[in-house]
Amino acid sequence: MKSLSEIDTTSKRASRASGFSWGIAEEVGKNIRLLELFGLPGVKNLTQYYLDRKSKKYEDLKIINQKNISNTLAFCPIIAGTSFLDQSKKIEDFKELTFENLAYPLLFLPFLSRSSELIGKKISLAFDKNQFLMNLNVNILINNYPGQIIPLAKKLEIKILDNEDSFTEIEWKNLYTLSEETFVEETESLKQSGAGAGLTDND
Repeated sequence: MKSLSEIDTTSKRASRASGFSWGIAEEVGKNIRLLELFGLPGVKNLTQYYLDRKSKKYEDLKIINQKNISNTLAFCPIIAGTSFLDQSKKIEDFKELTFENLAYPLLFLPFLSRSSELIGKKISLAFDKNQFLMNLNVNILINNYPGQIIPLAKKLEIKILDNEDSFTEIEWKNLYTLSEETFVEETESLKQSGAGAGLTDND
């Protein structure tokens, strides 16, 4: 079994060999490591994408808008992802974004996961009945992903989710009431033995 370090290094070198700068190659190495860590087929998708790049052209998306549409070439997931990560603070204000014709969307996914950590909010992604929830780069919740190579997503929908408690105020009050049972009622002896307490006053 290949180690995550091997996956990172080889992905980085393959990215440089495919024409990306060393800086972007470093990001790709981290991303494929992350995908494999979460049990997603990063190596498979990256390998096939780089093979496709030898005969196909892709559009580089440098500026991220709320609606990102390519009517000719499919967007490169690596350049689009790098742009998303670099502009994540501005993108946070959009709340909802769409992308049309994005190649190999799984390679775009870890950029969203890392952006989630940067802005401190969860990010959801949906395409072709696949749904993902990025949770501050700690984990990725997945619904309906078949675990295969997907060469193109015709439409992706991204939402920046506001932070909210998963419990009601009543549930919180009930839990807090239970926690109060650990509180110790203050007695005179506890006052005397508490920090800073003494029998004499030197002032």
